[in-house]
Amino acid sequence: MIRFARKEDGAMIAPLILVILKDMELPIFERISEEQVLSILEEAITDPTYRYGYKRGLVYEVDGKIAGIAFGYSAEEEPLIDEPLKNVLKQYGIHEDVQLFVDPETLPNEWYLDTISVGADYRGLGIGSKLLEALPELAEREGKHVIGLSVDEANPNAKRLYERHGFSVVEERMISGHLYEHMQKEIN
Repeated sequence: MIRFARKEDGAMIAPLILVILKDMELPIFERISEEQVLSILEEAITDPTYRYGYKRGLVYEVDGKIAGIAFGYSAEEEPLIDEPLKNVLKQYGIHEDVQLFVDPETLPNEWYLDTISVGADYRGLGIGSKLLEALPELAEREGKHVIGLSVDEANPNAKRLYERHGFSVVEERMISGHLYEHMQKEIN
């Protein structure tokens, strides 16, 4: 079942976000342990304005467990979505200058799919596709008619999945030292 994320989902959402952050090889892991990043994410998810705040996401639930997630935001919000993280970092005694993301990812006037992740035990069951099919609801809620996302060029399987769902490449860009293809899909 797909539903909107809730504040109390943090402990099940954070590990699915961590998978993506580790794949991106973000510099934060050179300074902070995975366990600490998990705790920080779990706390930050409770702030609805954060990049991964519960109000920005959908979850796919199976038997009371979160099997998959999709989080995003409108392009106009990108400059502000990581501000709530500074307060959480301060609580953990980490200097607020530490950032997860430094490179812009969105294109103007789009709703941006920041993260989609499916738990290892649930892959191959179509959960990622179902989450992608549910994204227009989030985008339209923000008044957007274009959904954008970035796919690592080193991940052709993900690119094929997005293409099957109507996304096409509009440009390339560097994010955290990796080359990504920015893809978009128009929705009605």
